[in-house]
Amino acid sequence: MKFVYPAVFRQTEEGTFQAYFPDLDHCEVQGETLNECIEQANEAAYNWIYVELTEFDSELPPISEPDDIELKEGESIRNISVNIRFTDGWDE
Repeated sequence: MKFVYPAVFRQTEEGTFQAYFPDLDHCEVQGETLNECIEQANEAAYNWIYVELTEFDSELPPISEPDDIELKEGESIRNISVNIRFTDGWDE
């Protein structure tokens, strides 16, 4: 199954990068570079979605439209795509 959620990225005063997912509670990451932060965001979103689907009620939050997300100065949005394969018949 493929999931795509928007993530908000920003550069810190120290030059590192931070990102969060407005739709995924407490799903936040940081990285030394933008590419590292994007990789961390992919991994964090994968883990968040996987846990939600396997341990809870399997209801993911609705996906925000990028135009509906209010950005602060210096922030940008990137869609993060996550592919999850389940062995229990989920994507057969």
